[in-house]
Amino acid sequence: MSVLAISITTVALAEIGDKTQLLSLLLASRYRKPVPIILAIFFATLLNHSLAAWLGVVVADYLTPDILRWVLIVSFAVMALWILVPDKLDDDESVSSRGPFVASFIAFFIAEIGDKTQVATTVLGAQYSNALLMVILGTTIGMLLANVPVVLLGKKAANALPLNIMRYVTAGLFALLAIGTYLTR
Repeated sequence: MSVLAISITTVALAEIGDKTQLLSLLLASRYRKPVPIILAIFFATLLNHSLAAWLGVVVADYLTPDILRWVLIVSFAVMALWILVPDKLDDDESVSSRGPFVASFIAFFIAEIGDKTQVATTVLGAQYSNALLMVILGTTIGMLLANVPVVLLGKKAANALPLNIMRYVTAGLFALLAIGTYLTR
């Protein structure tokens, strides 16, 4: 599988039921202006994931390829477990008085700090430091794939997604990624 496809898949799966999906829903219902919200998600994710991937490259300089492989295996396994823990969104009133783009950008950038997808991006940056642009592009696309439909569909999306079932399916997919990484050399 290509670095781009791995990056897209990893982040899109990690986003299912994540707090940033809840944030997307909140922003869509609060501002009812999908274009500035989607643009803010794009730019906040691009900045956040660029920093995270770069950090991964810095870390990769100090680790051997075999250790990086094990970091990836363990990361996928931890993600499988982490996804089973439901996220909750803390309503941040401090950004609600700003326009939809600024409020969404600030909220998304902050929500992504230390989030599953940021951690995944750091690990992917470390694993694929020779294809950093593909990692950043892929993780950003994965974020958009998971959150743009929520913004566009608003409240209808929240009722349509069986989040508990999706969490288990997603956790299973991450477990398979861990096993697949283990089995490949």
